[in-house]
Amino acid sequence: MEIYSTEEQQAEAIKRFFRENGVSLALGIIIGLGGLYGWKAYNQSQIDSAEAASNAYNQFVESEDVLAVSDSFVKENGDSNYAVLAAFVAAKEAAEKQQLDVAAQKLQWAADNVQNLELKATAITRLARVQLAQQQFEEALATLDKPMPESFKAQISEIKGDIFLAQGDKEQAKSQYQAALEASTEGSNTLLKIKLDDLASAQPAA
Repeated sequence: MEIYSTEEQQAEAIKRFFRENGVSLALGIIIGLGGLYGWKAYNQSQIDSAEAASNAYNQFVESEDVLAVSDSFVKENGDSNYAVLAAFVAAKEAAEKQQLDVAAQKLQWAADNVQNLELKATAITRLARVQLAQQQFEEALATLDKPMPESFKAQISEIKGDIFLAQGDKEQAKSQYQAALEASTEGSNTLLKIKLDDLASAQPAA
């Protein structure tokens, strides 16, 4: 690197630099600023989109008939997490109205489209419960065989126990309930103990 001994030499060097590099430097500054403002504009666009989706979701859950508007909401907001939440809300509403086919459809969509593993597992386990209510036992067991986080192990075993019990297979039901009890993070599950006690009392003494 050159070392300039006088202010005149330094000034001349700066002038020469701008004569030789002025155009490319100016373009670089313009491109840099353009990228900066473009990034800010992109961020603002993302914020605006998120706020719009949030407002739309609030209107959706407050509507008098969420089932009637759920399909259009999901279609319009399919690329946001609000669409998945809407599917959960609609599925719950459908199940309460005994529209089990609709509930299963909403939960299947949620399971297929959500990226979060815990939400996906929640959709899958709820779908299995709906299939159990529909007496689609084999479908429910197949649904529960999908990969899910370890934290859902107890819940999966309990639902499997319910399925086997509904099929009249008390031994398999008991085995699954015991597995669920052992996998319970709390180490104690009153409802599971009641189910196991009911099975024990239903079996004839040896």
